[in-house]
Amino acid sequence: MTNLVSRNIVRFFFLILFQVLILNHINLGGYTNPYIYVYFILLLPFATPRWLLLILAFIMGLSIDLFSNTPGLNAAATVLMAFFRPFVIRAVSNIPEEELGIQPSMRILGFKWFLSYATILVLIHNFALFYLEIFRFAEFFQTLLRVILSAVFTLGLILLSELMFYGRSKK
Repeated sequence: MTNLVSRNIVRFFFLILFQVLILNHINLGGYTNPYIYVYFILLLPFATPRWLLLILAFIMGLSIDLFSNTPGLNAAATVLMAFFRPFVIRAVSNIPEEELGIQPSMRILGFKWFLSYATILVLIHNFALFYLEIFRFAEFFQTLLRVILSAVFTLGLILLSELMFYGRSKK
């Protein structure tokens, strides 16, 4: 258990540093911004209490906000993503959370399951983040394009991380 906690603490700080020092400076054509820090919320154990999940999401999002000069945007989007996480897990899986394993991963649950799970949550995060940032529907389709392109880039980084750190999937 302490190994899992220490791994999550290291992952928390590594993802913040990676996001702030490298990925925040990537902006392809004004449309694509990768947000790998959401990977932390995706990989939290299934048994994480909901209150702790929301607090960790808030702290993660607020940490990114402090370094990115985006007052509360990342915190709000990350908390919304964490709020929907249990519903998404139930929606993409017909197995009770207790039987899914200790934490979501492509290696344990398979590529298709993990891709569905990550895609839905990353889209929720990006949708909230970009529409809160612009705060109007005048540029709805342009913002939707940013949401989709950033989600694709973020998912690519997440899947690459899954393959590098957790090995091949079972399916």
